[in-house]
Amino acid sequence: MGLDHASTKPHEALAALLADEMDAVNALITERMASEHAPRIPEVTAHLVGAGGKRLRPMLTLAAARMCGYDGPYHVHLAATVEFIHTATLLHDDVVDESAQRRGRPTANLLWDNKSSVLVGDYLFSRSFQLMTETGSLDVLRILSNASATIAEGEVLQLTAATDLRTDESVYLQVVRGKTAALFSAATEVGGVIAGADPAHVKALFDYGDALGISFQIVDDLLDYQGDTKATGKNVGDDFRERKLTLPVIKAVAQATEEERAFWVRTIEKGRQEDGDLEHALELMAKYGTLDATRADALAWADKAKAALAVLPETQIRGLLIDLADYVVARVS
Repeated sequence: MGLDHASTKPHEALAALLADEMDAVNALITERMASEHAPRIPEVTAHLVGAGGKRLRPMLTLAAARMCGYDGPYHVHLAATVEFIHTATLLHDDVVDESAQRRGRPTANLLWDNKSSVLVGDYLFSRSFQLMTETGSLDVLRILSNASATIAEGEVLQLTAATDLRTDESVYLQVVRGKTAALFSAATEVGGVIAGADPAHVKALFDYGDALGISFQIVDDLLDYQGDTKATGKNVGDDFRERKLTLPVIKAVAQATEEERAFWVRTIEKGRQEDGDLEHALELMAKYGTLDATRADALAWADKAKAALAVLPETQIRGLLIDLADYVVARVS
């Protein structure tokens, strides 16, 4: 999910501003991913945690807590919790998708095996719940446990929706809210909750995370068809080859002639792909302008994210979070 190639990098500015707290989060992650009895757990976890991800989700938790004036210790626990949930879902995703590469490196399931990836993912989920309870906040527990359930639900929905041409934009949005936006919105919301922020501010943080997560995933799906492999760590057309019905294709299917629909049935529903099919899919998307329309949707969600922050006090962090929403979409400018 390359956030690398624009000239300004708000996530780096945020990381610099929150450096001490991020160091504490990383130390806590290292401490809690240890296992006395099963050395494979820290081996597998370290492979993914150390792969140079942006730590965007835990950073959002720290930023939200700081913006709401929190000065206690537990935002660090919550940020680590969010990263554990995210890492667990990545381990499981790579097994489900039979992926061979993640962040430009071989996936854990390729280096070890599927069993290790699934079981270590389960361990990290359990660890995340242990961390949550240490805050002593039932609200925090409710938000993060709901998010965990929503993520799993989104992944299961995607199993059936991804290759069904009846999947429309509302179902796509439901999948995206589950598999991506749920953790973004939980990450920002718990930052406000742990700080004891005004309910209107907590709601604004939730809305920001939700819209940012949706924009982020739409951009990711767009980058699959027009991204730079070096920057994204993915090959162009991976989603097509994996028969994933993402927004650019959903928009093309909605406008397809009978002949075009038969092409989508063969390649996506039935998975009978031939040489030249990806090129033809790209031609159909160009014909209906679906890549531009998808980018417009991503921009609209980024605007919603920025608008949500209007009720929060004007601080440096708020400015950086607004920049971050712009930056997520700038990946496909």
